[in-house]
Amino acid sequence: MKHWGRTVTKVLGIVVLAFVLIQLWFFAHVWWWKTHDPEMTSFMRIRLAELRTENPRAQLIHRWADYDAIAPSLKRAVVAAEDDHFMSHHGFDWGGIQRAIERNRARGTTRAGGSTISQQLAKNLFLSPSRSYLRKGQEALITVMIEATWSKRRILEVYLNVVEWRDGIFGAEAAAWRHYGINAAHLTPTQSARLAVMLPNPRVYGANFTPRLARHANAVRQRMGYSRIP
Repeated sequence: MKHWGRTVTKVLGIVVLAFVLIQLWFFAHVWWWKTHDPEMTSFMRIRLAELRTENPRAQLIHRWADYDAIAPSLKRAVVAAEDDHFMSHHGFDWGGIQRAIERNRARGTTRAGGSTISQQLAKNLFLSPSRSYLRKGQEALITVMIEATWSKRRILEVYLNVVEWRDGIFGAEAAAWRHYGINAAHLTPTQSARLAVMLPNPRVYGANFTPRLARHANAVRQRMGYSRIP
């Protein structure tokens, strides 16, 4: 019995040590990316691998744009569409999470997530689109690291530069060129609102901008003037 107890204690010790080392690995990257721009994210690697199953020579389209080189209208539109309380929360919008739970309960689905920009960034940088409690737990830990280490300005800058905006197109600069043939700095409020509403499903919405999506973009266009940004 004592031998069994020591074995369990040893195994638990190994598990705890592995967990701590993994979190330190995540935190080291978060700290580095506070001042250095990530060239590749987990979502980019996953998407590139998918594209290369069809075309071994496939490449992602990704252009980095510094915060000041992105139109304020796009920043406001994305906050209005994705995370109204971005400037006031510390990574988690508890009210939004509760509303998402209520919507899911009413629909009998788990489609609405209530994730903040910070949570989405944590997932994009390190994790995968899979749905599991383990992934959500790790996402929450990374979100805390990001919020504790980065400014809101840096969070929004990196987010706008790493999200996918159409099939294999990542970042606001590449999206602006793909959709409108202009730099991200020159996006108009209307163009910004249209880009912002693509984010939940960019591969589908980028290629098929439906009338329903156009109405949503118009609603975001009306709200974005009230959005607070860094």
